[in-house]
Amino acid sequence: MKLRDRQDKVERLFSFYKSSKGNPFQESSTVLRGEVDFLGAVLLMSRVDEEHWSGIGRAGIKTGVDSRFRFETAVGDKGSVGIEFVANQKRVASNDGDVLETPLSLSKLFYKANAANGFSAIAIPIGAQVKDLDVASDYSLQEEKGLTDLSLGPPMLHQQTGGAIGVTVRMSNVIASLAQSISGIRNGHCLSTFGQVVCLLPLGLKLSLLGLHRGPKLAGHNIHLGAFSIPVGFSRPFGDAGSRVEASAPPLTPNIPEFGSIALKLDSEFDEYKRLSGWIEMKQANPEHLEWAVNFSDSSEDGYGWGTSLGGILEGPGNWGHFQVESYVKFNQSKRFSLKPGVAYVVNGNTQTLALVLRSNWSI
Repeated sequence: MKLRDRQDKVERLFSFYKSSKGNPFQESSTVLRGEVDFLGAVLLMSRVDEEHWSGIGRAGIKTGVDSRFRFETAVGDKGSVGIEFVANQKRVASNDGDVLETPLSLSKLFYKANAANGFSAIAIPIGAQVKDLDVASDYSLQEEKGLTDLSLGPPMLHQQTGGAIGVTVRMSNVIASLAQSISGIRNGHCLSTFGQVVCLLPLGLKLSLLGLHRGPKLAGHNIHLGAFSIPVGFSRPFGDAGSRVEASAPPLTPNIPEFGSIALKLDSEFDEYKRLSGWIEMKQANPEHLEWAVNFSDSSEDGYGWGTSLGGILEGPGNWGHFQVESYVKFNQSKRFSLKPGVAYVVNGNTQTLALVLRSNWSI
């Protein structure tokens, strides 16, 4: 109700400027999209220990309630600006014990622009993730989720990148994009580069090559920068002032090594709802460490749908460090509410876990 009230206020503010010439928000309207996602699980394991919990974490079984709301407004003929809020359940300490809280916080601010000749750009000053820059998938709030993270694509797509800006060029059968991001500005900064090439093949196939390179994080002692401050230094100090600065605040030095990942993704759409996809990701630090998954789903909005996924982590030739398989049935109570009961089987090292999972999703 509060979000709706704020949207009405924003609409009145926009309508006040509609009569002015050259107003970018002229004849525009604000669209509110929301999603409330719940996931609960009953975990059956031989014993409760750290190794079993490690397998649950690697499987991506994240229980709890997540809420996400997005306001998006058209700017001009080919642009849009949006803001996104999230409410994630978390525990806080109290005198009477732990208490669950669900604060609403700003998670993303973005601007998208589409130019002529297949050229487009996106700027995300706050809350960027690599998946926001993935041109092979629709940049929307609602996405078809399975029981775990297997259906969400390579792990690199879920890394937080802080602020980012990217450009995309679309040709007949090829889409290429390049993005640069910066994160961790307050206590050091880290630059990342993301690139992607998408080939549109016959029979509705879509082949994507993705690459992410993150430079070393630079951090220094006694350096506290504001949220919108970017440090710029010179290679040589000016006279004695440089020595005094060096004594009080040591220069920025890398404390986290650079790393990168490369991934290959294949998507195939049989019709409007049935989809088969697979991906594999390799780490730069250890080329023998491979993560992979295959997903087959039917996301029909009428009646019921279903989904099946399997994947794992190959830590070396013949060394399966992690393997999991899941399956669920989707019951559509309406076009905006669905229930997904299912089962997931996880093998992590020498441990095995069977999870009975229920996911529900409500969208507005």
